[in-house]
Amino acid sequence: MAEGVIELDGNGYEDATKSGVVLVDFWAPWCGPCKMQTPILEKVAAEVGEKAVIAKVNVDENPELAAKYGIRSIPTLILLKDGENKQQFVGLQQQAALVSAIDAEQ
Repeated sequence: MAEGVIELDGNGYEDATKSGVVLVDFWAPWCGPCKMQTPILEKVAAEVGEKAVIAKVNVDENPELAAKYGIRSIPTLILLKDGENKQQFVGLQQQAALVSAIDAEQ
């Protein structure tokens, strides 16, 4: 997995997102923009450090999580704080926008 970015699935998702700030990228290996998002997420992880967890969920392997959040297009990134959905981004996102959103939840 990408540096500073964790992979989540249906088993560990609830525990990983129930406390603190977590940015979750819903993606698939065949998705071009998703592949472009990964290095941006690595930079976000390096910049925010301990302030937030950066995670990825493969929608092909975890369709139940994608359905739970109503994911219709990918990449979709969801910013959670203490398990609550705070913000959702659809499509390729830039580092500055993601870091700004994370900082706003601190």
